[in-house]
Amino acid sequence: MWNTMRRGCLGLLVIAAAAAQAANPADPAKVVRVAYEAPDDGFDLVRTANAYSVQVAQAILEPLLTYDYLASPARLIPNTAEAMPEVTDGGKTFTFHIKKGIHFAPDAAFKGRRRELTAQDYAYSWKRFFDPQNRSPAISFLGGKIIGLDELGAKAAKSGRFDYDAPVAGIEIPDPYTLRIRLIAPDYNFLYSVAYTGLGAVAREVIEAYGQQSGQHPVGTGPYLLAQYVPRSKIVLTANPEFRGFTWDFDAGADAWSQQLARDMKGKQMPQVGRVEISIIEEEQSRWLAFQDKQLDNDKLPQSATLSAMDGVRLKPALTAQGVSLYRVTEPEITYSLINQRDPLLGGSTREKIALRRAILMAYDVNAEITQLRLKQAVPVYGIVPVGVQGHDPAYRSSLAYDPVLANKLLDRFGYKRGADGYRTLPDGKPLTIRISNEANATSKIFSEIWKRGLDIVGVRVEFPTQSFADNLKTADQCKLMMWGAAWHADYPEGENFAQALYGPNAGQGNHACYESAAFDALYRTMQATPPGPERLPLYEKMTRQMEADSVWGMHVSRVRNWLVRPWVKGFRKHPFMQSEWAYIDIEKH
Repeated sequence: MWNTMRRGCLGLLVIAAAAAQAANPADPAKVVRVAYEAPDDGFDLVRTANAYSVQVAQAILEPLLTYDYLASPARLIPNTAEAMPEVTDGGKTFTFHIKKGIHFAPDAAFKGRRRELTAQDYAYSWKRFFDPQNRSPAISFLGGKIIGLDELGAKAAKSGRFDYDAPVAGIEIPDPYTLRIRLIAPDYNFLYSVAYTGLGAVAREVIEAYGQQSGQHPVGTGPYLLAQYVPRSKIVLTANPEFRGFTWDFDAGADAWSQQLARDMKGKQMPQVGRVEISIIEEEQSRWLAFQDKQLDNDKLPQSATLSAMDGVRLKPALTAQGVSLYRVTEPEITYSLINQRDPLLGGSTREKIALRRAILMAYDVNAEITQLRLKQAVPVYGIVPVGVQGHDPAYRSSLAYDPVLANKLLDRFGYKRGADGYRTLPDGKPLTIRISNEANATSKIFSEIWKRGLDIVGVRVEFPTQSFADNLKTADQCKLMMWGAAWHADYPEGENFAQALYGPNAGQGNHACYESAAFDALYRTMQATPPGPERLPLYEKMTRQMEADSVWGMHVSRVRNWLVRPWVKGFRKHPFMQSEWAYIDIEKH
């Protein structure tokens, strides 16, 4: 409640005044209740790439562009921009014209005045990624792209102060509603970056008012505002009275699900949902019970409940009899185990260290994960680019497959000797114990059991330190986790989005393995200069092979998500690159 209470009486008057002027059609009586399986990390997306943070922030912050809700393959459309940008100078200059009359949600930081969105807000918001104080894990969306912006960040790193008022040659504002961006070189994925939620506009007054607490005070121009925030427990969003609204007018594809959505939703004034209630329920059994008790309106089926709810790829009659629908999709994602290349024990480029990392990664049985942990609701991934993303190669196979026999031979050859207890020591005779960080939930427990079985076979002692997902993410940002099981969901439909998580300049800022390889980085830069298409495919293969040679990631799976949807929820779809659908759905009274 403290977020709403801080606005005080002045804030409430502003909200009332704004409500009279704005056009948000949301109905306060229409409430959608959902759950997250892990906590967010605040909603300042310059400072976090936590997937749950992104989902919430997407309902609050607005980038210039977004995606058509139904189009397949995914298609970009204007959001706060009047139209798609004018592209000139051989693909190096992009000119955006911003819609007039868009206003930020009311907040005490604006001192009682309505605050209109301008081009300056985007310029400020994008500069924040380069402020060294923010250590942005999402800097790759803009890093090395805009003329003068990296230099401004480098200057701040030396002086200790980022000058937000300093002119940047690559960011021009000819008038309050025009933003012109000049790139160093043509960037074939730049517009996908522009559509990333983290590049949504924030107001400088808000960031300066809340400082390091800006993640708990997100203020944007989107359909919702943060009404209640109990960290790691509950999040409540309510309709932003300043939001302009829109008409649900998306063309259905050939599939039956999207055709039904169009029949249910076509022509409605959006958003319809006036309140979003998000509970953090980390235990799968508790979340499954909440759905069964109709405390949740839609949820992804917990993997542990698969046998209770599914007959193969269909719902069991007990659920269909309640009108529950199944939306089944393979996520455009990769899951993997990472090894910190800066770790004193496992890091380094000597042959014996690479052999140790390689043996560890080859001790993990992905098939056991698919059958025992995922209950066959997952498919293996081999390369760094998953199905559904440009750059995926279905014929690729990893050189780090489960092979404990070969792992044992590697460890023997490089001097990791077994002691009387069966566990190995370092070549110098010192004890060898690795640590794989985990979270306190049932999924992590099974994950740990699979790891331990494999590592026992190869004689490597392991411990599983446990803390929350958000805390693990923070520690990974500092390059202090030895090993961790991670996941990366596509932010846009091109493989660069995954390769950037291994790019050296991003170490500690999205690159949680803190991997720095001159060979990999050279391939990455070549890829960036190559138009998307068949020419990029061998570059992704070479990058993956280089990562495997250095033994950085062990590839796991892409999860199959079974979304359960109550009959009163209309318009539900999980877009592959948009993370929250609340502004696009309706709740029938029941």
